[in-house]
Amino acid sequence: MQSMSYRKDDITRTQEIGQLEKQYSFHTKDSLFNKIKARLDSLAKLPSLYKNGKKELKDVLEEKGVKRRDFMKWAAVITASLGLPASFAPLTARAAELAGRVPIIWLHMAECTGCSESLLRSEDPGIDSIIFDYVSLEYHETVMAAAGHQAEKSLEEAVEKYKGQYVMMVEGGIPKDTEYFLTIGAHARTGAEECRHVAEHAAAIFAIGTCSSFGGVQAAAPNPTNAQPLSKIVNKHIINVPGCPPSEKNIVGTLMHFILFKELPAIDAFNRPKWAYGHRIHDLCERRGHFDAGEFVQAFGDKNAENGYCLYKVGCKGPYTFNNCSKLRFNSHTSWPIGAGHGCIGCSEPNFWDTMSPFEVPIANRYQTAFSGSGADKTADTVGIVLLGATAVGIAAHAIVSAAIKPK
Repeated sequence: MQSMSYRKDDITRTQEIGQLEKQYSFHTKDSLFNKIKARLDSLAKLPSLYKNGKKELKDVLEEKGVKRRDFMKWAAVITASLGLPASFAPLTARAAELAGRVPIIWLHMAECTGCSESLLRSEDPGIDSIIFDYVSLEYHETVMAAAGHQAEKSLEEAVEKYKGQYVMMVEGGIPKDTEYFLTIGAHARTGAEECRHVAEHAAAIFAIGTCSSFGGVQAAAPNPTNAQPLSKIVNKHIINVPGCPPSEKNIVGTLMHFILFKELPAIDAFNRPKWAYGHRIHDLCERRGHFDAGEFVQAFGDKNAENGYCLYKVGCKGPYTFNNCSKLRFNSHTSWPIGAGHGCIGCSEPNFWDTMSPFEVPIANRYQTAFSGSGADKTADTVGIVLLGATAVGIAAHAIVSAAIKPK
């Protein structure tokens, strides 16, 4: 019955898109709908790059026990996340089905492979993981079978064969001026050299995770390897998808945007996609009501912690951190740090390891916020120590006043 359901949906998919086309048939040629449809039509003419040459996404999903209805729900979530009308969900679904036409080269630098683990889960894989398993990963050191000279050959062949077409994704910080701290492969090419080489002919470049986006823990003081973000190594436009690790939906969603539009998404002051990093953790937090009511956890394990009160006083950095963790969550979207009882540590912000620590102490309780002139607060586009400092003072004042009027 499930297989028949897929076949039936295959027949009606074109009709759905046709109906949408009529609904959004604007007078202008450059309408958003026509732009996406033309992009997908051009991708559909390309051969699938999926390794066995036979399976399409619908077959892969069916093998994994994913029903068509669940796939369309996933497409609706991605569509809404990208800020597109809900009626565009069939187009997003089609974009996912055409992801096998987009070659991807994923490079590992100085990192823990946590970003890959966030995405490529082997236990209870979600639709995001399945889709990324379905795309053509031409090079990924963790999951590829080749090693040594064979791996280097695979990389060179992918760069040459798909020149100007592939998406480059980089995980990890990269040593600069001390490049010998990171050498890769049989020929001991440095990480910086490999990044520059692959970036030269990439159609789009994504820095996956905070290490690649901002340097991460590798760049924390005293930074002995002089680890730097990808943007300091490659002189090209880069989209940052930070987080330690980022949600798999933020990775796949950014890829879906490129597949839908063949262009990069709108970004904030730190080159992060606005659709994913446009709001503070604090704005959408499930504990926000307790913050507004002046109900705070005073110490881990106290009665207030049992009642799910706000974690600001035990160091939550949600007011200074832009991400959508509260909406997307982790572990098959079941939980996230604040939901599990620990405050946000600000891992999607630049230099978080130095500026946000100690992680169990509020920023406003310190003499200096440590952002030294670059922070984001009022909106993801507003950068300035004044706004950040003012917000820190305001939050601290709220906490102090609420403590005075709330019973202990």
